[in-house]
Amino acid sequence: MSDTAVAQLWADYRETRDEDLRNRLVVQYSPLVKFVAGRVRSGLPSSVDQSDLISDGVFGLIDAIERFEPERGLQFQTFAVPRIRGAIIDGLRSMDWVPRSVRSQVREVTHAQAALEARLGRAADDAEVAEEVGMSRRELRDLYSKVSFTSVASFDETGLTDDLAGEALEAPEDEDTRRVLRTAIAGLRERDQVILALYYFEGLTLGEIGTVLGVTESRVSQLHTRATLALRGHLTALDVVA
Repeated sequence: MSDTAVAQLWADYRETRDEDLRNRLVVQYSPLVKFVAGRVRSGLPSSVDQSDLISDGVFGLIDAIERFEPERGLQFQTFAVPRIRGAIIDGLRSMDWVPRSVRSQVREVTHAQAALEARLGRAADDAEVAEEVGMSRRELRDLYSKVSFTSVASFDETGLTDDLAGEALEAPEDEDTRRVLRTAIAGLRERDQVILALYYFEGLTLGEIGTVLGVTESRVSQLHTRATLALRGHLTALDVVA
């Protein structure tokens, strides 16, 4: 569909709120749902069905279409991505497949990273974090393997989806928020900076990042989780989030 036809479709829908027109918009933007679902899918257990994520994402797309106000000056894709992503996350939360013990460990690691950064004046490395929480480095890496930024544990326990990161990183509507995030990311270790920048600002998949770094996708998933938790700890140390 041409840009002109899409613009006319939007105009007709805003005027009539006709359900058939809304459904045509859903079809038009359905690739956006597949894109977001694919990014959320990275690192999730194989038992999570991609089609379930897409189904949940469609509800987010419908909500975005119904709420979109073009006079705000936003591109629809920018407005829609956080809502699609949020609907998918809500679906994942309802599955509740992450053990409570893992949630507790993730929270402990996040708090340890914040405490270490406040004490050391820099981002802590894995050895320091492991010692702070009473784990071995292998145990800490195993924890990273159990969760990823796209897991329910990370969403619930790091709080990144509900505050500055998460949605803001995917499609920031507030340039000030984006600037704060860039500053926070700059305070992380170089490899963590690279992973977050490639994933959120350059749009690379975990597999593509693995190719860039010369490691496997599963290792990138671990590193991505570590980087995300480190970002949360850095923001906490800066008193940006609680």
